[in-house]
Amino acid sequence: MLRGTRIYSLLGLLLLLAVAYLSWFPGRGLSPSGPGPGGLKVPVPWLQPRMSFAARAGTRFVDADTGAPLYVNGWNSYWLLSARSPALVAEMLRRGRRMGLGVCRTWAFSDGGPGALQISPGSSASPFSRLILCLVNNLDHFGGKAQYVQWAQMAGVNVTNSTDSFFSHATIRGYYKDYVKAIVTRRNSYSGIRYCDEPAIFAWELINEPRCVSNSSGPHVQAWIEEMAAYVKSLDSKHLVTVGTEGFYGPRRTERLDVNPGDWAASLCSDFVQNSAVKHIDFASVHAYPDTWLPKASMEEKIKYLSKWVDSHLNDSVYILRKPLLFSEIGFLQHAEANGTIDGDTLLKVVYDKIYNSAKRLQAGVGALIWQLMVDGMQTYHDDFSMVARDRPSTYKLIKEQSCRLQRLHLKEGVPEWHCSLPP
Repeated sequence: MLRGTRIYSLLGLLLLLAVAYLSWFPGRGLSPSGPGPGGLKVPVPWLQPRMSFAARAGTRFVDADTGAPLYVNGWNSYWLLSARSPALVAEMLRRGRRMGLGVCRTWAFSDGGPGALQISPGSSASPFSRLILCLVNNLDHFGGKAQYVQWAQMAGVNVTNSTDSFFSHATIRGYYKDYVKAIVTRRNSYSGIRYCDEPAIFAWELINEPRCVSNSSGPHVQAWIEEMAAYVKSLDSKHLVTVGTEGFYGPRRTERLDVNPGDWAASLCSDFVQNSAVKHIDFASVHAYPDTWLPKASMEEKIKYLSKWVDSHLNDSVYILRKPLLFSEIGFLQHAEANGTIDGDTLLKVVYDKIYNSAKRLQAGVGALIWQLMVDGMQTYHDDFSMVARDRPSTYKLIKEQSCRLQRLHLKEGVPEWHCSLPP
């Protein structure tokens, strides 16, 4: 059941705004068709800069048209779909562009509850930009697996209260497929482009941080990944697909268990290698939260751990998976004191340096997405890792430097480094 046309029209507009901000170069300009909500100019779809699809060639991302390598420096703003404000979204995208950030990961779901975009199984939502779009949450925030289980129970389906039923029960798997189909085949009411044909979408992510309650559900999680990856590809062969895993190694991966942040990580039904090796998964995804995973560790211990974590996944992606590796969430606690910023920058630089060195050697490291960037006015969606980048000058500078040096890896001679000269 659809929520109503007003929300979908607004989200279709946001898609156009995002395309404009993430693909615009100084001097090219945009042609407005008139003022939109909040006095914004609405871009004319057929006058938008042409974008190519992102594709995969071995362990690298490439431009599907030219074969040129693509490297990703980006960010998470999970709240874009919930903002309901073109002005705030446009401002976030403008700031991302000024840091050279080309990809944003955000939620493409809001299941059940007040203001939801899916208020019953199978309704659709509208994604909007050069985005990695996550299709469901493992956690209860914005509905997640628990909402799907509740819907099945309300429909009289014989299903247990365990959220593991999300992965194993045929009816619930059908609910997820209905929702995916509604999104992937939706046609933008502004541009007329179906989302499966929209190059402004970088990739689909099956689920944010898949976990289970019972160890016995591990095979169901793996089977779910295989089934849903194949299903998305059956609807959309043009876009990349990833799982959304945190990168933990499972109990059978004995040679890698010391890479996990603790014994607990092997008991969550996730295995980085097995999950990422699925045929229809185009690239591997990993998260990193050293502050919360190792809350009692010293700064020196966190740096040592993070280095090992990144190296292990880069090596596995090159020599076992032979797929690109994107660190799709990199988060550090944002303390008010100055030392908190210094520590966060130090850890972020560890990841950035290793990705850059891997990319320079034409190996599997293709980029990282910091968690998460905000703009003023979105305090409702703040968490302990959120920041307004321009309020953290040293972090802002680090992010922008990473964007610039990744861009230099594939710039043709004579092409200007456009974002490297832009002010904050």
